Amino acid sequence: MSQPFRIGVSHDFYSEAREHVEAVLARKIAPFPHIECVALETGPQKYATAEQLSQFDAVFALATKIDTASLAGVERLTVVARWGVGYDRIDTNALTAANVALCITPNAVKRPVAEAILTFILSLSKNVVIQDRVTRAGGWRGNLPRLGVNIEGATLASVGCGNIAREMFRLCSGLGFGRYIAADPYVSKEQAAEAGVELVDLDTVFRDGDYVAVNTLLNSSTLGLIQERHFRMMKPSAFFINTARGPIVEHQALVTALREKWIAGAGIDVFPVEPPPKDDPLFGLDNVIVAPHAMAWTNELMRNNGIEACDNVLAVARGEVPGGVVNRAVLDHPVFQQKLARYAA
Repeated sequence: MSQPFRIGVSHDFYSEAREHVEAVLARKIAPFPHIECVALETGPQKYATAEQLSQFDAVFALATKIDTASLAGVERLTVVARWGVGYDRIDTNALTAANVALCITPNAVKRPVAEAILTFILSLSKNVVIQDRVTRAGGWRGNLPRLGVNIEGATLASVGCGNIAREMFRLCSGLGFGRYIAADPYVSKEQAAEAGVELVDLDTVFRDGDYVAVNTLLNSSTLGLIQERHFRMMKPSAFFINTARGPIVEHQALVTALREKWIAGAGIDVFPVEPPPKDDPLFGLDNVIVAPHAMAWTNELMRNNGIEACDNVLAVARGEVPGGVVNRAVLDHPVFQQKLARYAA
């Protein structure tokens, strides 16, 4: 290539992942003088325009929104590297039509998210937040509104049985759960069994689960997937955990289930709108633990997300097929192959 390989770094990295992104770029990208990184100043709602995207060979995306209009007339762009695994803000069909690959970082994400789910499981089981509040207020054991519960013999259930869910089941395998179940239309019973998981339908997940965790992507088929009827199926002693995406769940149904004690409690890291309004009704309930979509945000996650995303982009810069490609149909397209050949030259 006669011109530098340019990477656009979405500006939200510098506010939500400041210092982390700089450290990874210095380690992985700076040693290559023919590659330059430039801040990508996206517009309202973190929307990327065609004018912006046409300046780059690659884009590092955190919460960047990219759709068909974003890619109109864009020819140079070859890869969008998402730091994470959720890509509901990115139109994969539009990327494929524009001969742009979308890469994610499944290896970096699975352990931190699984640990986040485990943190919710333990915190909800032992009433950690309530115990803290009672003690700080000068109360003692007799002031606790309820006792905790043991995990031994309980059923751990998952909506989804992919990369993160399987890591969750693996991580929890030594805690004494009596049964592991999951619903996933894209996984066979044999594949689930290899992870020690019984594949069941969605209703069974909610009916039998003592801990129900959401581990699925947000897309057109999962938008509003979890509804009031699912919460009504749950045991009054059961807990619901969502570290995936807020819009997968009908929010008001969740609020009602917690308020009316259809379920024992919930751990919620994601919301329909982020950040949520200050008057979100979940905030007034004592049987829910909330977090700012950051339960999995650790130093290690930031580092490993960055390394995996950089490795994906560096592969493209060498004219090679990157890892973690979501829209794999793009890989065989002649135009995409021409782009890679240009970098290899």
